[in-house]
Amino acid sequence: MDLGRFLGALLVISVLPGLVRGGDIVHEDDKAPKVPGCSNNFVLVKVQTWINNIEDDEFVGVGARFGTTIEAKEKYANRTRVFLSDPADCCTTLKKKLAGDILLVHRGHCKFTTKAKVAEAAGASAILIINNRKELYKMVCDPNETDLNISISAVMLPQDAGASLDSSVKSGASVAVQLYSPDRPLVDTAEVFLWLMAVGTILCASYWSAWSAREASIEYEKLIKDAPDEMLNTETTGTSGVVDINTVSAVSFVVIASCFLILLYKLMSHWFVELLVVLFCIGGVEGLQTCLVALLSRWFKRTGESFIKVPFFGAVSYLTLAVSPFCIAFAVVWAVYRSISFAWIGQDILGIALIITVLQIVRVPNLKVGTVLLSCAFLYDIFWVFVSKRWFHESVMIVVARGDRTGEDGVPMLLKIPRMFDPWGGFSIIGFGDILLPGLLIAFSLRSEPPYSVFGYLLFFPWY
Repeated sequence: MDLGRFLGALLVISVLPGLVRGGDIVHEDDKAPKVPGCSNNFVLVKVQTWINNIEDDEFVGVGARFGTTIEAKEKYANRTRVFLSDPADCCTTLKKKLAGDILLVHRGHCKFTTKAKVAEAAGASAILIINNRKELYKMVCDPNETDLNISISAVMLPQDAGASLDSSVKSGASVAVQLYSPDRPLVDTAEVFLWLMAVGTILCASYWSAWSAREASIEYEKLIKDAPDEMLNTETTGTSGVVDINTVSAVSFVVIASCFLILLYKLMSHWFVELLVVLFCIGGVEGLQTCLVALLSRWFKRTGESFIKVPFFGAVSYLTLAVSPFCIAFAVVWAVYRSISFAWIGQDILGIALIITVLQIVRVPNLKVGTVLLSCAFLYDIFWVFVSKRWFHESVMIVVARGDRTGEDGVPMLLKIPRMFDPWGGFSIIGFGDILLPGLLIAFSLRSEPPYSVFGYLLFFPWY
């Protein structure tokens, strides 16, 4: 299916490395160094809620640079009732005294430390500040603030979480929260398995590419011996269906990928992610079908070598027709149920199959092209992750990776594994481009004669 291969290759090559960097904390505090009374490390804080003594949603906030540190153990964290601040921004003296309760305030025009001091003076045990954006914000002190002595904890909540708590309290319900900040494990097992998955995909695709090239070379030599005159006058371009990258295309990829990334950034919405899911499924079906046919043809060789003409697709083997319904059904089921907890398995299977297939189609012909391609990819990555903030006021690549303004958990062009032993949960993820680029180089090195093979392996590690 040439259409599926084309869409899959375009999808993977356009959305290149670095789709998974960054996070939801957007504020940097380089201009606000640690000072006495304002020297806490920034930590994520779990905010478990109870509505009318019934356990409800759990939100995630970020602790402030000032105030007391957050309890790390859930069993030692107290469940404390929440009250709304009056005035709402907590910038002036409160109209009502508290008795060790937690104060919920809106981000206003005064400093964070001012809010904390006012809340502390009113008898609050902690303060929850609702951000005016959906991201988290690092609460720091002004450079001229020294020797602060704030003895309550301060936590920033994203806008949606704060709005939920605010509406619950305003409805008259009894709202209580428990604040604690569990430590992450020293070794993230998900990262280890993700690394093994990525390296395994590269090795599989690279050895398959080298084996295919070797088989094509042997077949060509046989044809030369059988019909030397005809073959000597025939110009060959290599294996059918293989696209060799040249220097011009390696440079122009930066422009194409940048345009595609801007398109994603500007049109990022729920319907646009749905379109990406459709394209990902088309490429995934083709990739899964290619891999299954290659594996099954060893046991069903006659079926794999028997063809039938199909309208639009041309000559298709019986084995391809047999596995196609399964591949299509697999992709459709994943697309429909991609929001459930274990849908990452289907996404990884489709993604790995797609990457392996693309590495069979797109090839680096020599070391010069490989060097130009990786250099362009490096500049592309640095620009859209870091430099783009100057023009767009946010990292374009990070916004696209997170799937902002879509209501979705990021774009589908990545591999992911859940952090099963991490109290914070979430996923460890890696973009397709971070696998594809080393794969192109390793596949080239395996197809080449020494010394390029050794040199290719040496180049692999710093880029990966």
